[in-house]
Amino acid sequence: MTRPEYDGGGIVNLMSSIIQARGGRSDAPSLRDLPTDELAQATNLILLIIDGLGADWLGKRSPDGILSRARRATLTSVFPSTTAAAIPTFLTGEAPSAHGLTGWHTYFGELGCVMTVLPGTPRFGGVPYRKAGIDPVKLFGTTPITDRIATRSILVSPVHIARSDFNRAHLGRGELVTFKGLRDMFVRTAAVLRGWGRRRREPKYLYLYWPRLDAIGHEQGMESPAALAHLREIEQEIASFMHEIADTDSLLLVSADHGQLDTQPTDAIDLADHPELETHLLLPLCGEPRAAFCYLRSGHADAFRDYCSDVLGERVDLVASAQLVEEGYFGAGRRHPRLFERVGDVCLLPKGNGVIRQWLPFEQPHRQVGVHGGLSAAELQVPLCLLRT
Repeated sequence: MTRPEYDGGGIVNLMSSIIQARGGRSDAPSLRDLPTDELAQATNLILLIIDGLGADWLGKRSPDGILSRARRATLTSVFPSTTAAAIPTFLTGEAPSAHGLTGWHTYFGELGCVMTVLPGTPRFGGVPYRKAGIDPVKLFGTTPITDRIATRSILVSPVHIARSDFNRAHLGRGELVTFKGLRDMFVRTAAVLRGWGRRRREPKYLYLYWPRLDAIGHEQGMESPAALAHLREIEQEIASFMHEIADTDSLLLVSADHGQLDTQPTDAIDLADHPELETHLLLPLCGEPRAAFCYLRSGHADAFRDYCSDVLGERVDLVASAQLVEEGYFGAGRRHPRLFERVGDVCLLPKGNGVIRQWLPFEQPHRQVGVHGGLSAAELQVPLCLLRT
């Protein structure tokens, strides 16, 4: 298993360097492969996150492309290696241990339910945070990067998620720019960089998020022709963008929240095939199919462990969640007051390319080809590419 890095070689450290380069303060170590002074010199500091872009996958699929040529380092994501845990890191500069979001399905004890964190709805359905009368700013209790840095900041986000409760809660003092496609993302970003008068020359931080590669990976697999074709499209648009903003004194950083690995139908463990295991669970599985947090009924821990060892021992590793916390898998330093509550009693880590799923009565079972969330290098390692105008 690859361990996430938090002491100079991970996305937390990248954000620490960005915060410091824009006049803010961060308690996390800065990125060792990229001096903060180098970032601070640019008028416009741009971070583009390409959801699902693994480091190894990029190197193999486009070894001579613009991103591979501009690659500065290989970083690790956070654990779990998933959007719901890593994007909050990009938006706050904190590790999951501090921001407290530990997977697509996270148990919020203060709400008494399992939440789908990014859409902001309970797993059983219903309305998002604000419509339910919940202030997500108070619920998350984090400080956005836009409120931690001294310069103007702009978040460039897909229109269909830009104004979600989650994104609005992490906007802070930042300005929001929305787009409808890959080309439009770069067109609108270029418009911000060009600006007018003094605003064009003032230091800025821009955060761009592109989700389509991840979606293709889930639907068709990262080894599909569609994924490779989309990577080529992304690289072409980046090349055009750098040409268009050549006179703006900009530095573009490109990274990702996680990578992916492809699975076969035989890689899946369905809890419906293991009813005895379900009887030991107090809550539905939380976290991710590649890192499932289990909440056990009182007095059922030994029986649960025995079943996992005797029946699933060749397919999953069982690790105490407290051990993962203490060994720093979720991050170092400050801990969210509800961290232990949000990672359950034990974590099931499927071996190889395995996944473990539990479909609730109202959910339609479906297969994802590309998956992530675990501790393999394919999932955890992401590139850091640097392009200058």
